[in-house]
Amino acid sequence: MFHTRLSLALGDGVLTLPEEGQIAVFNPGLDTNLSDLPKERVDIVAPDFPVHEAWRSRGWNVTPSLPDKQFAAAVICVPRAKALAQAWIAEASARTDGGLIILDGQKTDGIDSLLKSLKKHSNLQGVISKAHGKIAGITGANVADWTAQDKRLQEGFITRPGVFSADGIDKGSEALIKALPTTLKGRIADLGAGWGLLSHHALKQDAVEHIDLIEANSSALDCARKNITDPRAHFLWGDAITYLAKAPYDTVISNPPFHTGRKGDPDLGRAFIRTAAKILKGSGQLIMVANRHLPYEDTLSEYFREVEEIGGTPGFKVIRAAKPNTKAGRNTR
Repeated sequence: MFHTRLSLALGDGVLTLPEEGQIAVFNPGLDTNLSDLPKERVDIVAPDFPVHEAWRSRGWNVTPSLPDKQFAAAVICVPRAKALAQAWIAEASARTDGGLIILDGQKTDGIDSLLKSLKKHSNLQGVISKAHGKIAGITGANVADWTAQDKRLQEGFITRPGVFSADGIDKGSEALIKALPTTLKGRIADLGAGWGLLSHHALKQDAVEHIDLIEANSSALDCARKNITDPRAHFLWGDAITYLAKAPYDTVISNPPFHTGRKGDPDLGRAFIRTAAKILKGSGQLIMVANRHLPYEDTLSEYFREVEEIGGTPGFKVIRAAKPNTKAGRNTR
């Protein structure tokens, strides 16, 4: 869809990229076709680790955040989070000296309201509607007040636009924290650690010697570094689904994601369960939280010899799964 709109806009001369200078491309999905852009002049900004690695493997220059330099133009594939989209527009405008920024997005992700807002703050041009979305260019954007600001929650934690649970502690994590065993010890892994809430609470236990926060979103991990200064904590930017541990863990804690875009995807949670089973000691345990309707019990029973619910709320269940079986194998190096 993006490729069709971009090709149409550039091919008809509705939007024209500068002939020289670097072009920043924010947040392209793995199915995005960037063949209309000069590859050697493109810097892809992909804060999500799997997406970052996929584009890098295709030979593109990729960074988790915008490099500290000026750009001739920018392309932003609009994310669902409005605050994040606004922050990227502000950053792109500052780094292009108000030059051309191309915005592409689906109507379901808020492209219409975003463009409506930009009419008041920029010169809007070349709007094309196609495939349930729109593409448009803006120049001279006056959006300094959209610049991303870290947010300090009432509880003192720092979050950032676009990260999971940016506006407050989510109910699933609250349920897990309440049910968290007080007997944690040794090596811990926090799969999908986000901005560090679960690890922060696990580190209140003195017997915990080491905790690895594994998180795919670089912005969330940056927040976690600010929220946790305990020397026992180690921050790993990576994909929990393919994570290779240096040594097995005594406990894995996790509030796994279960959405791909807007669609529910329980296979994500199942993949987290499989990873947990592979990186745990034979006597290890997984403590996880999930929405009550998610069907994880069969997968848990397949990979663990002991499975029990240890807490929860009407909407969430907290599960302890212990003693990974031989089927789990070992995912360590």
